[in-house]
Parts: sequence; C-alpha cells; structure tokens
Amino acid sequence: MPVLVDTPVWSFALRRRRDSLTAAEAARVAILQTFLQAGEAVIIGPVRQELLTGIRDHATYLRLRDRLRAFVDVGLAGEDYERAAEFANTCVKAGEADSPVDYIVCSAAVKLNAPIFTADSDFARYARLLPISLYGNNTR
Repeated sequence: MPVLVDTPVWSFALRRRRDSLTAAEAARVAILQTFLQAGEAVIIGPVRQELLTGIRDHATYLRLRDRLRAFVDVGLAGEDYERAAEFANTCVKAGEADSPVDYIVCSAAVKLNAPIFTADSDFARYARLLPISLYGNNTR
C-alpha cells in the first residue's frame, strides 16, 4: 500500500541531523525507513520543491537534490490540481488555513487511495473536512 510522505517527515530524515531530532521526529524517521524498505513511500513534485527550497549552501542543495533523485515523483494531472482547488475552497469556507501544497498533497493522497504520513497538525483538521486518511496516531 502506498503512503504519501509529506514534507516535514522527509525533512526530518534528509535535512536534519539525527542528534537534533526529538523522540517523536526520530520515530517518524524510523517509520519512513520502514516504508522506504518496503517500497511504499511516495513523494510528489511539490513536496520535492518544498524540501529543496531555502537551502542557502549550493553544495548542500546539490547533495539533497541528488538524494531525492532516488525517488520517482507520483505524476499529477490537471484534475489533481482541480481537486486540490476544491479542497482548498472547502477548507477556506470552513475557516481552515490556506496552503496550496497541503491541498495538492491531499488531492494526491485521494488519487492514490493512500494515507498521508506527516508531522503537520493542519492535516488533522483537513481530515475532518476532506476524504483523506492520515497514517499513524491520527486515523490509521
């Protein structure tokens, strides 16, 4: 079963030093490693972009870019972005935060029928309004 991994979890694993992780963050990295070994972890282009954005040192950027190239992006189509816009409209109407990348993550998860593995608490609120599931202590 695929699991759509969100930016914070990838960031814990690939952008942070192991000794700087909290126990909860380290536990997420261990779970991610299990998904990677099973071939279940998936990434989408907007998450890849978030991971690579803001890296000031070019050599560090290149190292992370090269590590991420081991993972193939799940392809997104026009209808995935349309669904993301519908999700955004639903959430904004209910007073929830507006994050375009979060909504495309939700849309891709629906497309893949996959839970979202994240450390971002916004997704628990989205899950009350959208047809998504979350991996871990939230809904799965």
